[in-house]
Amino acid sequence: MNSLPLWLRAPLMVLLQFGSTVFIVTALMFAALGKALAPAGRRPRWNRRLTDVAERWIGFNSALIDRFTRTRIEVELPPALERDGSYLVLANHQSWVDIPVLQYVFNRRIPLLRFFLKRELIWVPFLGVAWWALDFPFMQRYTREQLARRPELAGKDIDATRRACAKFREIPVAVMNFVEGTRFTAEKHARQGSPYRGLLRPKAGGVAFVLDAMGGALQGILDVTVHYPNGRPTLLDLLFDRVRAVRVHVLERPIPALAVGGDYETDEAFRGGFQSWINGLWAEKDARLAAMRGEAGV
Repeated sequence: MNSLPLWLRAPLMVLLQFGSTVFIVTALMFAALGKALAPAGRRPRWNRRLTDVAERWIGFNSALIDRFTRTRIEVELPPALERDGSYLVLANHQSWVDIPVLQYVFNRRIPLLRFFLKRELIWVPFLGVAWWALDFPFMQRYTREQLARRPELAGKDIDATRRACAKFREIPVAVMNFVEGTRFTAEKHARQGSPYRGLLRPKAGGVAFVLDAMGGALQGILDVTVHYPNGRPTLLDLLFDRVRAVRVHVLERPIPALAVGGDYETDEAFRGGFQSWINGLWAEKDARLAAMRGEAGV
């Protein structure tokens, strides 16, 4: 398909993605209905069917990248990832392209990546229903002004995290967390006064809550660094074949002992120690990203 003219390739790719999404969401809805009506003992089987449908869709979308674009995704992976394991996946966030890239890298190598999503995203056509059917956790974030007006809302987002993670304890899972909380831009970097050259400041709270809620169910952390040698792309850049290369480095780390048994909300000493650990991990990532930029000749 790479030999087709771009004016034909791009619309055809969009059409195929749209058609596959409609088909997959329909299949997910039937499977979700079957899961809801099934006795508790049969629900794990329906979970596997839902996951299989989602992995087929991701595989199809990844094949579209291979067939319709010249994008090269270069990956360094740990030697022994487990498809039936359970991981916390931590990554820097450069672009919306990160999501199809990470799905491309990890699909069928580890369990299905599940993201914490803003509650508003449940209304995204087709995809919102798919995320709901796959038990993606939808989070409601409250501003300081909202909390000042309604103090009873404090801690609601943390409770939602714990409920989501309680579900995840029953199945193999890869919980995805973009630790910076937003995509990197030079403006955000300057506004934060970030001490890192190519990263925003990491937010430790979400990571701490997941590690606390998942307890011993997680076997490790996958520390992911994503780099675009030709600059941060948009999804349209990927669609119109303007992303020449993506570099992805994955390092498996053990669950830190300091993360077990602490209370991030109320224990000041624990919170300080955990933030120091995240900051150290981010300093290593910043150095790795700088090396990747050097290898790319930037």
